[in-house]
Amino acid sequence: MKLSLCMIVKNEAATLPKCLSSVRKVVNEMVVLDTGSIDRTPNIAQQLGAKVHHFKWCNDFSAARNAALKYVTGDWILVLDADETLTPAIVPQMREAIARDEYLLINLVRHEVGAEQSPYSLVSRLFRNHPDIRFDRPYHALVDDSVSAILTKEPHWQVGYLPGVALSHVGYQKSAIAQNNKYAKAATAMEGFLATHPDDPYVCSKLGALYVETGKITQGMELLRHGITAVEENYDILYELHYHLGIAYSRLQKSPQAISHYQAAIKLPIYPMLKLGAYNNLGNLLKAAGDLNGAKTAYATTLKIDPTFVVGHYNLAMIFKALGLFTDAIACYQNAIGLNPNYAEAYQNLGVVLLKIGNHQDSLTAFRKAIALHERYNPEEANRLRQGLREMELM
Repeated sequence: MKLSLCMIVKNEAATLPKCLSSVRKVVNEMVVLDTGSIDRTPNIAQQLGAKVHHFKWCNDFSAARNAALKYVTGDWILVLDADETLTPAIVPQMREAIARDEYLLINLVRHEVGAEQSPYSLVSRLFRNHPDIRFDRPYHALVDDSVSAILTKEPHWQVGYLPGVALSHVGYQKSAIAQNNKYAKAATAMEGFLATHPDDPYVCSKLGALYVETGKITQGMELLRHGITAVEENYDILYELHYHLGIAYSRLQKSPQAISHYQAAIKLPIYPMLKLGAYNNLGNLLKAAGDLNGAKTAYATTLKIDPTFVVGHYNLAMIFKALGLFTDAIACYQNAIGLNPNYAEAYQNLGVVLLKIGNHQDSLTAFRKAIALHERYNPEEANRLRQGLREMELM
């Protein structure tokens, strides 16, 4: 099976080399459609072996992606953005999946690096080079609608997914969002689409979430609620709608309603890794409400789903600390630090627990490490911690 990479790019000189390097030995061809770069993006793509084509940008991601598809010659198509990379460990599974006869589309789990909310998402980025597969929507372009239409006419096809993380995405980090003015671009594109598709639950979810994120909470909640009434049996979208309503109610400090939506979200039959954000946020709310055992269950569930979920280890440690289970707390803080050696708060709270059990030497070592890390990322906290240790005569 011949596999083609298909991309649209614009001014991606900083991220494109890493993206293409992650796939160049996996795919049989790399097709890159440039939509008007003024940097070295086209040259970089060519130097790394990609076939570069050009397209005049028209404020429509679907139009650009569909134009790129015309240049692809492979049996299967992998779609990436320049701020994404393919995970090496997933390649054997991917090769095995595309060699099977029954799949039309294979969904991929994407790690949202640095995202403050959901750490994983499911994206429809690996599909057969079928003549009727095309992208829809001017922003958050998807092939899902065309795939559904094909399945109605050609029911022998199946949609699958690869377990495990396939892609890593850095575009949801705050710096990347600010640099690319992503919120404004997304809102403009989705508002235009919503005007002609007012009952589209996917756009209700994405635009509603964006409104909540940018402070338009009332508008966002209206869209999210409307999405719930409009959605049919698409559990992934329904999860997103409940999840973002949970965030909205949390912002309004209406914890019971937020808890209710998170609980509705985690009951849905979707891929468990996608539920991490809901379980974690639910744990935070239960902890704030004084339900430490409920919070412990929620945090422990995140680690059953993903043992590498750093925040889950830290949050569980905080619960053990609050319950006076110091040995368990120490183990969880150490797990968090093992996964993220720059986790200043984990070192700081580890120092607190070690001090409580009388291990002054290791406690001071942990505090000093926390101060050194805070100096780099949060100097005010470093000074506050240093002053507190002096007052306790530990420094």
